[in-house]
Amino acid sequence: MRRITFDLEDLRSYVTGVELGSFARAAERLGRSTSAVSAHLKKLEQQVGAPILRKAGRGMVMTEAGETLLGYARRLLELNDEAAAAVRGLNLQGTVRLGLQEDFGETFLPQVLGSFARANPKVRIEARIARNAELIEWVVKGQLDLSLAWDGGLRSPFHQALGQRQLRWIASPNFDPAPWQSGDEPLPLVMFDAPCLMRSAAIQALDGAGIPWRIAFTSRSLNGIWAAVSAGLGVTLRTDAGLPPGLAPLAPGVLPPLGRLGVVLHRAEDHPSAAIQRLAQIVVERING
Repeated sequence: MRRITFDLEDLRSYVTGVELGSFARAAERLGRSTSAVSAHLKKLEQQVGAPILRKAGRGMVMTEAGETLLGYARRLLELNDEAAAAVRGLNLQGTVRLGLQEDFGETFLPQVLGSFARANPKVRIEARIARNAELIEWVVKGQLDLSLAWDGGLRSPFHQALGQRQLRWIASPNFDPAPWQSGDEPLPLVMFDAPCLMRSAAIQALDGAGIPWRIAFTSRSLNGIWAAVSAGLGVTLRTDAGLPPGLAPLAPGVLPPLGRLGVVLHRAEDHPSAAIQRLAQIVVERING
């Protein structure tokens, strides 16, 4: 049986197109022509021996073979990029102090920081999970080198917008909407303690739609929020970042539509050390990818 050796550039075009939901956008992101990306996809299908994409309406969706390939492609690209970073970063050393919103902690910390630490063993990483205002304040005071925060309007001298995430009403399958839909009870909300960007956004949307609400549960930690929502105590408002299994956004139209919330990377210095610059680059690539 002939051995197949996948080309990493072909895989990168495929993964980027799937993640962006458009192979035209993937071509733009990768700095290639759309015909080049199409050639990459055609080559992959020839190697797989089966279609990896099929038409669905005006777009394309993955076939079963394409879904299988996607998982392996992501792993191969991650290992390749980690190896490249390790070779380039052999001389990186020092300390990087990173602050994160809790939404990114569960998945972002092990994925990004684990990969960075393996590739740069001489760099010491200090990570802190905190609320938005604290993250920005600590960067401004020089107590953190980098902070990944939601865009609530607060700015640091050196910041970079990293796109936006859709806000969503999230509930458990155990949550019974009947009492508030019938008007018998106000909508129970599960929220962070005030002040909180998403708490304010939820209240503003509900008040604007004339929907009565009450705070059924508050917490200072995201784990507490997810636990209360999982128990069916109420509805919360978050993005899909760090959404645990078993919880899902409510169907459109059940509650008022919501906007998007920006993600911002704040830096303490305009020209930080090479180690800080490298970690910042990885954070930007992961968020924008």
